[in-house]
Amino acid sequence: MYGQHLAFTEPATAEPGAAALRSAADQYLSVQLAGNVFGLGILAVREIIVDVGRTAMPLAPAWMRGVIDLRGTAVPVVDLAARFGHDPVAPNPQSCIVITDVPLATGRQTLGVLVDAVNEVLTIPAADIAPGSSLGASAGLTFIRGMGKVRGGFVILLDLDRLFDEQELAHLLPSGGLSHPLPRH
Repeated sequence: MYGQHLAFTEPATAEPGAAALRSAADQYLSVQLAGNVFGLGILAVREIIVDVGRTAMPLAPAWMRGVIDLRGTAVPVVDLAARFGHDPVAPNPQSCIVITDVPLATGRQTLGVLVDAVNEVLTIPAADIAPGSSLGASAGLTFIRGMGKVRGGFVILLDLDRLFDEQELAHLLPSGGLSHPLPRH
């Protein structure tokens, strides 16, 4: 599996228009992180790649694990476990990088999210989600979209758009933040 990746594309049997978007909005990629299960909105996930190593960035925050070359583009990789105050993700056969896009005022930032493992795509209807606003927004947890009820347990649903401050993302790459092509020599 070394070097392989999964790309998410629209299935051939997708429902047309708004119905397909509503259906996808209820879907989350479940990932393992520091012994917990988190859900990332499937619409923000571009692909999943094997963690084949990263180039460290000097003076970067501890949760910024470096950059990868993704088809000629420098993409910063963040360790969500370290970002949440846990021990960093330890390399293991299941650890991988989830490639996502997060919005900035100047465009979208491609970002790699290092996780312990990817589980599955879950469909969680809105009726089965306790809103994140009731979980401690005053404690700085605005990045929690909610708690999804799944098989008698909970999945912590993350809002990647709120997980990082725009200024933090703007300083992840020398280009001022936006992922950009690497020079060819």
